[in-house]
Amino acid sequence: MPPPTTPSALTDELLDECEATLAYRFQNRDLLRCALTHASAARTRPESNERLEFLGDAYLGAVVCEQLFTTYPDSPEGELTQIKSAVVSRATCARMTRKLDLHRFLVAGKGVVLQRGMPSSILAALFEAVVAAIYLDGGFEAVREFVIREVGPEIAHAAQTAHGVNFKSVLQQQAQSSTGDTPVYIVLDEQGPDHSKCFQVAAVIAGRRFGPAWGPSKKEAEQRAAENALAQLADQPCPHAAE
Repeated sequence: MPPPTTPSALTDELLDECEATLAYRFQNRDLLRCALTHASAARTRPESNERLEFLGDAYLGAVVCEQLFTTYPDSPEGELTQIKSAVVSRATCARMTRKLDLHRFLVAGKGVVLQRGMPSSILAALFEAVVAAIYLDGGFEAVREFVIREVGPEIAHAAQTAHGVNFKSVLQQQAQSSTGDTPVYIVLDEQGPDHSKCFQVAAVIAGRRFGPAWGPSKKEAEQRAAENALAQLADQPCPHAAE
């Protein structure tokens, strides 16, 4: 399979498509152009998305913290910190970029795109840069709306895990009671450098493979794959995307 390609320039048509993907229209499109420009393709460092990445990390964290503080009033600080760390991790940010297919719009040098795809660190930085661009363009309300819409499911899942919901255990009990079989988990794909890998895992019961899910570790990916399987067994859509 040939490596994915990136655009050589951000045309108005591409920016229109990106804004539609983000469900946000920029007043200042230069901010969006900057967010979508990797340092390898920028004329100067300030024209790349590096500074926006720095700011976006802060505002992503602020929105997530506010949402956690409001939604879980009885949770202690340590538990909220654990949830927040999972939600704003590089693995999650990279997953958001993949979910939105934002890397289609990233202008980057030829050496950035590898045979197996872009490094997760670049995908994560892209999402954070977009968060910052929306904040600078539309203010905190605009970035709050975007983050909660796109990252909200990640917050809910991390909170469920922190509160002790073990989807693998639930799936095992359900599978053994209905078919007598024990679920097994298979790794379908993995991406990113050794220190920051993401794994795609699927649950299999009695030869039936359920919808796969990505996670920042095999353990987390298995939990999400189990949650997908439980949803499918209940004729519900999978809560975690396969891509």
